[in-house]
Amino acid sequence: MTTHSVTFPGIDQTVSSIGAKVAKARAERGWSLQQLGHRAGVSAAAIHKIEKSGMTPTIATLMKIAAALGKSVGFFIEEGDAPRPVTVIRRDERSLLYTSKQGLVLENISGRYGPFYLAGAEATVEPGADSGPERMTHPGEELALVLEGSLVFEVDGEEHLLAEGDSVHFRTSVPHAWRNPADEPARLVWLVIRST
Repeated sequence: MTTHSVTFPGIDQTVSSIGAKVAKARAERGWSLQQLGHRAGVSAAAIHKIEKSGMTPTIATLMKIAAALGKSVGFFIEEGDAPRPVTVIRRDERSLLYTSKQGLVLENISGRYGPFYLAGAEATVEPGADSGPERMTHPGEELALVLEGSLVFEVDGEEHLLAEGDSVHFRTSVPHAWRNPADEPARLVWLVIRST
C-alpha cells in the first residue's frame, strides 16, 4: 500500500509564524523569556524553542501564552494582521484580562490587542493592593483616570496621589509602580499605548 504525504503550504506557513509573533509580542512588552514563562506558567526554555520555531506549541500552551500576552489565540494563527476599522465592546460582554497582580481586576474595554496600539481596561484595585516590590519598565505609555476612590502612582521616583476625577499620563520606559492606600476599592479607566 502506497501512502502519499500531503502538504498544506498555508497551514505550514501559519504554524511557522507563531514563534515570530510570540517573540514580537514579548518584545513589545519588554519581557524576558523568564517573565513571560512566569506569567504563562510555561518554561522559559519551551518559549525559547517556540520563538525559534523549534517547537510547535500545543493548543493548551498557546492559550496560556496568549492569555499572558493579552492576546487571543486567533492572533497567533490568523493569516495577516489587518486591523478592523472598529471594535465595539458591550458592557455585559467585557472579558477579564489576565494579570499577575493580586487585588487587581481588569475588564477589557478595547477588544483584541493585536490590531491596535491602544489597549484599555476598567480596573478595580482592592484596598492595600499594589504592583509589587519591583518597579516596572516597558515600552509605551499609560494613561489612568480615577473614577472612584484613590490610587498612588509612583513615576520615576515621584509619588502622585490621585483622587476621583484625577488622571496621570506617563511614558512607561521610566520606573513606575502603583498602590491603593485607601480602605475602599479604587475604580479607574486604564489605557496602555504600546510603542512601535
